[in-house]
Amino acid sequence: MEIRNITAADIPALLALNNAEAERVNALTESALAGLLNFAFAARITTDGQAFLIAFDHATPPQGPNHAWFTARESYFAYIDRVVVAPGARGKGVARALYDDLAKIAKAEMTNLLVCEVNLDPPNPESMAFHEKLGFKACGEAVDRRNGKRVQYMRKPI
Repeated sequence: MEIRNITAADIPALLALNNAEAERVNALTESALAGLLNFAFAARITTDGQAFLIAFDHATPPQGPNHAWFTARESYFAYIDRVVVAPGARGKGVARALYDDLAKIAKAEMTNLLVCEVNLDPPNPESMAFHEKLGFKACGEAVDRRNGKRVQYMRKPI
């Protein structure tokens, strides 16, 4: 599987893929997605367009309360803002490949920690199982006042 940087030409398809999974990752407008990409530490897509990942790092100005939670607690990290995999591509190692790709980018930048959040309410048991299988450990919880979702913060040294 090949992974590359996201380009402006990818935005319409990414927006559709993201918003089809709005319950798991918050829905975005085209301008909001473009804004995330402008601040991204890493913005990666599979060459078949079936999955993507957007991450920020410790130097990125806080991009919402979840990213801010980590900036207040960790010195160096790569924060996975969103990873979206099309339903037909799930269970094939695509998300793991995106995480491995991000880990390589982070290590090259001397960052040795991956962090993220997973929804507890509404529950996302598939995401929780995936992150636990990859070795992520819980490190906190919060309720996002913007949407009422309760999340568990997770971290994984790399």
